[in-house]
Amino acid sequence: MNSRRELDLSIDVGDPPEPYRLDDQVGFLLRRAYQRNVAIFGEAMPEAITPTQFAAMARLNERGPCSQNLLGRLTAMDAATIKGVVDRLRDRGLVVTTPDPEDRRRTLIALSDEGLALIVRAEMAGAEVSRRTVAALTPRERETLMRLLRKIAE
Repeated sequence: MNSRRELDLSIDVGDPPEPYRLDDQVGFLLRRAYQRNVAIFGEAMPEAITPTQFAAMARLNERGPCSQNLLGRLTAMDAATIKGVVDRLRDRGLVVTTPDPEDRRRTLIALSDEGLALIVRAEMAGAEVSRRTVAALTPRERETLMRLLRKIAE
């Protein structure tokens, strides 16, 4: 029988693990790309709105009035975040709230006339933000990036 020392030497442990490098981590790279996108967003937006406010207004423009709960789900925001976003948009007169005619316990959120005018301008700027964010990529790389981001986000 092999001695303990011989037995330990015969075990294949594979290659040693690679050292952890922050620059090679998906979360770190996604955060850096997001920070770049937010900086471009801040430069390009015609009005002082945040990315979360823009997302809520763009979703309302796409689908029309909806409950705060649904708006949060449609924009991937938790309940506390969407409440703060809606409160700030309402305080600025960009959205209005009305009782839901089908369920008086629920409130519907809709763009105000001022909010609609702003989001039309902001969506044009938003398209430019996306173009500038991926400007260094080829068209094929852009398609691949979008496909992979959608897959990760599922």
